[in-house]
Amino acid sequence: MADVDDTEQFEGTDSGASGTYPLQAGLVRKGGHMVIKGRPCKVLDVSTSKTGKHGHAKCHFIAQDIFTGKKMEDLVPSSHNLAAPIVTRVEYQIIDTDEDGFASLLLEDGSQKDDLKLPLNTNDALCDEIKAKLEGEKDVFVTVLSAMGEDLIVAVKEAADK
Repeated sequence: MADVDDTEQFEGTDSGASGTYPLQAGLVRKGGHMVIKGRPCKVLDVSTSKTGKHGHAKCHFIAQDIFTGKKMEDLVPSSHNLAAPIVTRVEYQIIDTDEDGFASLLLEDGSQKDDLKLPLNTNDALCDEIKAKLEGEKDVFVTVLSAMGEDLIVAVKEAADK
């Protein structure tokens, strides 16, 4: 007799993906990616110790944060799982840069992305190259590296002549 509808109403949801996936520590190789202290890193070196008194072989990872360049280390039993970031590289056409160091990028659907900052403190040579190529008459494309909700411009190139 109640007029109240007891069904739950959801306004909107996301997939709940965290930007990482589990990976066994013994399967991570040099050049691969893993998360250390909450940061996505590229593995520079891996060394594995033999099984010891307590039965676990350990993997010693030396890695570099893919966004800041900071070196990090981690020691994980080789049979345990660790988080590996989902890293993507996408190429966008760059339209312009503003005085605050933000780049205007043209997305595939024709819309603009204006919230990506140029890598001013980490890669000044790349910033200078982007600005120089934008002054030319050709179309300029940048490669954007994305992982765990962060984006970084890592390369620039001019469009090939047709």
